[in-house]
Amino acid sequence: MDANDIAVDLVSDTATRPSPGMLQAMTSARLGDEQKGEDPTVRALEERAADLLGTESALFVPSATMANQIALSLHAKPGDEIICHRTAHVYNYETGGTAITAAAQLHVLDTPRGIFTGEDVTRAVRADYPHLSDTCAVVVENTSNGGGGTVWPDAAFDSVLEVCRTRDIALHIDGARLCNAAAAAQVEPSHWGARADTVQLCFSKGLGCPFGAVLGLPQGMWRAARRRKQSLGGALRQGGVIAGAMLYALEHNRPKLVDDHRRAAALAEALAELPGLSLAPPETNLVFFRLSAGGELDAGAFCRRLLDEHSVRMAPTIDGRVRACFHLDVDDQGLARAIAGVRAILG
Repeated sequence: MDANDIAVDLVSDTATRPSPGMLQAMTSARLGDEQKGEDPTVRALEERAADLLGTESALFVPSATMANQIALSLHAKPGDEIICHRTAHVYNYETGGTAITAAAQLHVLDTPRGIFTGEDVTRAVRADYPHLSDTCAVVVENTSNGGGGTVWPDAAFDSVLEVCRTRDIALHIDGARLCNAAAAAQVEPSHWGARADTVQLCFSKGLGCPFGAVLGLPQGMWRAARRRKQSLGGALRQGGVIAGAMLYALEHNRPKLVDDHRRAAALAEALAELPGLSLAPPETNLVFFRLSAGGELDAGAFCRRLLDEHSVRMAPTIDGRVRACFHLDVDDQGLARAIAGVRAILG
């Protein structure tokens, strides 16, 4: 089935299409050669992003994966070890990029809902012994996708930060959905970003851009990050075309994230009334639920029926759950259709 034929696409917030206003912002953006540092819209985006994230500077890059990999390559030397969660994007969905770009290995933590603490990090840090890798960085994913769209509590984040500072370990935030976290916690993204060493923010998810991300970092690291971006093929020409969309998203789409959260909560409330599934209340725009073991449908079969019979698309996860992700292109009518489809299959 072609994506254009799907009535309600909840497979990911990356399904969001540019709005007419965003397209207008793209076509009217002032342009220059981004590779040479001459694009005024890219420069304006980087200044705006640094302010938003509470960092000294920011670097525009094509994707969040590239931003993560640039950051980790700055923090690691070959053979180092980076701590992250078992469900982390850098561990599961970046094709082993850390081994390539940073020549480092990952040490994964298995804790509830994608959140870990300073105590968890302390136990994972390698001892100063010649046979062991050096622990160089910790990755905090906020929100935690695999954890269920969870927002990092201050107590957990602060405890991880304290361990990193005490042990001279870098803290990187994979903030693919950091604006969702900020909307849910009613704070600015700088609440976390200003205290991290590096922080990535993706614009192709809830913010609704076709592509694009920024990496917030200290001014002293910007040039090295820019060189790594060049080596990865991330330098663009008239980058202002997409930077214009990203600036538009911060102004017009970011305030709408709370509506995605409201619809996710409404779907979860409807799901909780149905037999044969379990779920945790969503904190942001992601709803995860698990069908009962031994039932007629597993996650994959359920998603196929929902799409074929009701033109509603959700996604099975690698651990056997079903994920529904709300975004700008799903309104209240789409929410109602999704609820009706799930009820028809499971009710």
